[in-house]
Amino acid sequence: MEAFSEVLQAAGKSLVRGELRCLQVNVGYRCNLQCSHCHVEAGPKRSEAMSRTVLEDVLAFAEKSAVAEIDITGGAPELWPLLPEFLERSRRLASLERLLVRTNLAILAEDGFAEFPRLFAENRVELVASMPCYLEENVDAQRGRGTHCRNIGVLQALNQVGYGTGEYKLHLVYNPGGNYLPGPQAELEADYKQHLRETYGIGFDSLFTITNMPIGRFRRQLAKQGLLAGYLELLQTSSNLQNLEQVMCRSTLSVNWQGRVFDCDFNQMLKMAGGLGPAYIGDISPQALAGQPIAVGDHCFACVAGAGSSCQGSLAASGD
Repeated sequence: MEAFSEVLQAAGKSLVRGELRCLQVNVGYRCNLQCSHCHVEAGPKRSEAMSRTVLEDVLAFAEKSAVAEIDITGGAPELWPLLPEFLERSRRLASLERLLVRTNLAILAEDGFAEFPRLFAENRVELVASMPCYLEENVDAQRGRGTHCRNIGVLQALNQVGYGTGEYKLHLVYNPGGNYLPGPQAELEADYKQHLRETYGIGFDSLFTITNMPIGRFRRQLAKQGLLAGYLELLQTSSNLQNLEQVMCRSTLSVNWQGRVFDCDFNQMLKMAGGLGPAYIGDISPQALAGQPIAVGDHCFACVAGAGSSCQGSLAASGD
């Protein structure tokens, strides 16, 4: 298998940072679920969580860099005690156009989390909600028994407060259940919308299709099944370097719970520092980011394979 860096070099391509648009903040690795595909390897036994000191430095950086988007992820961000404050203070930033939270939905069905839909609505949060399939058996196989049922109840509750009905944005996320690429995003979105509307009366705005990254639990699962080499080959042979123009690392900065910065959430998990090295968010200048080389590895094939993949879905769809 040819290395991703070698493929770039042979094609005369390079990956460097452009203008910073999105600050993606991973607030910790604790989660109520322990999903088989999770590249973060989040779960109920993880304890990492962002401190108040790091929170203050993240907000200060967001203000001085005038970011247009803040994208909050985890783990389950709702388990982070400082999330309500972070949402409220982020909303006060003059530059902010979009405030996103990535939720697994099932957390909102647990005791103590019933008020989060209203909290999200009050802060005009766009929700990016994991729903790896609309069929119960597929969701439960990937995320645990009973997850689909909880997700459906939460989606209905979100619709009731205005999510997915035209008032507040609700995006669902599909990722494959195995060692294959996502199908066409538009076709899957149509299938999701028809099934959820007709079966449960649920509406949502859009579907994001995301390719499974061959790192973390998913990589170990593939290796155990003897499927890793084949999946890596599929990603390489399906790569489309035209997708390089839209990959999220060009305009996104990933920050971990300790305040360390990376080119993307996947590099964060692999501890692959970018051009600035393992820098702390409070020590870097936004002006120093543009033009910096982006750290790459063979996992990057997943972002350019097929229609391309980013945290906001298919790159081919976003470029239409």
